[in-house]
Amino acid sequence: MAMSGLGAPIAIRLEAPGDESAIFELTKRAFAGMKFSDGTEPYIVDKLRADGDLTLSLVAIERLRLIGHIAISPLSISDGATDWYGLGPVSVTPELQRKGIGSALIRRALADMRENGAKGIALLGSTEYYPRFGFRHEPQLRYPGPPAEYFQCLVLEGRLPSGVVTYAPAFR
Repeated sequence: MAMSGLGAPIAIRLEAPGDESAIFELTKRAFAGMKFSDGTEPYIVDKLRADGDLTLSLVAIERLRLIGHIAISPLSISDGATDWYGLGPVSVTPELQRKGIGSALIRRALADMRENGAKGIALLGSTEYYPRFGFRHEPQLRYPGPPAEYFQCLVLEGRLPSGVVTYAPAFR
């Protein structure tokens, strides 16, 4: 997939060997100074990868420079539902944020996960940003801790599960 309008075409591809340090630095910069961030996001991505829990890892590239990244990892639901995944973190280099790169990464990740048989995706994030992709808060799917409205989900196939969500160990 290629985007343009930012000065050069943007390509989205799977993470490749050798991208790890660029993804770490990008994620660190993308979340620096964000009021909701505790600074652990780049370490979470590295731990997901090390644990074998990085189900999907996409990067956005402009002129051979990595400018965006999205991670998808498995999650479990207390009712036993399978094939549900967590979206995040999503990172875009600070100077290119709000230009559609994060949206393109999310759309591609959702399409890839749907194609690969995922039943649904859950995330913890902005109640203004993620609904444009179909995410919404559903009280029957719970993630204890943060304010409930920030925990959102998107059913890709089948029914909405009911229960408590547990993310991959990298998030704990």
